Amino acid sequence: MPVEINCDMGESFGLYKLGDDEGMMPLISIANVACGFHASDPNHMRHTVQLAKRSNVRVGAHPSLPDLQGFGRREMKIERDELANIIIYQIGAIKGFLDAEGMTLNHIKPHGSLYGMAARIEHVAHAVCDAADVYQVPLFGMANTLHQEVYGARGHKLIAEYYADLPYRDDGSLIIPREHEAVDPDDAAARSLRAVEEGKTSSVNGVDVDVGADCICVHSDTPNAVEIAQAVRQAVKPYLAEAA
Repeated sequence: MPVEINCDMGESFGLYKLGDDEGMMPLISIANVACGFHASDPNHMRHTVQLAKRSNVRVGAHPSLPDLQGFGRREMKIERDELANIIIYQIGAIKGFLDAEGMTLNHIKPHGSLYGMAARIEHVAHAVCDAADVYQVPLFGMANTLHQEVYGARGHKLIAEYYADLPYRDDGSLIIPREHEAVDPDDAAARSLRAVEEGKTSSVNGVDVDVGADCICVHSDTPNAVEIAQAVRQAVKPYLAEAA
């Protein structure tokens, strides 16, 4: 399966700018656009969709826990039905802007703590699937977690992600900080290439863990995101979907 590069973006809010979406867009093939619950607003959502359309980048929904102040990176206790409704609501918002631009919804990728919780808490993974049942598009997630187990059992296609700019624990889970720090582009590129070729990465303690790498993610709010994406693209160029 050819590899693609995706980016979490569209996370500016009102007068506040976050991330270099314009700089990232030519380097990716898939955009995960914030839906308003952790970041973004109607104007930024539509602008990001329009920007993606001009660059022939496919767009997916990036729904979050309702945590605007914490950028969706704080865990919450929410029952399955309510959580599914929260996710459906957000996907509907971005789909409206995609419809307005004549584009289709490409996928669903939960954001931040919602993503991490769905990887290890069964009712959260099922809530994500409940929302995906409505829209019938693939789900982005991590191999060897409940993303793979539950999504697959529910009949949803999983696009397995590798994170170029996040550290991994020894058990293969992600360490998701409240704020991203700059990452060495060459190191990110080397780790991404290994993930693609070997299906492995090194944890923060040097332990090899198994990963999936159908798609490589670089966050737009990582301070040197453009440099990371450029290095990653160069490293995995023979495997990119456009090169296939």
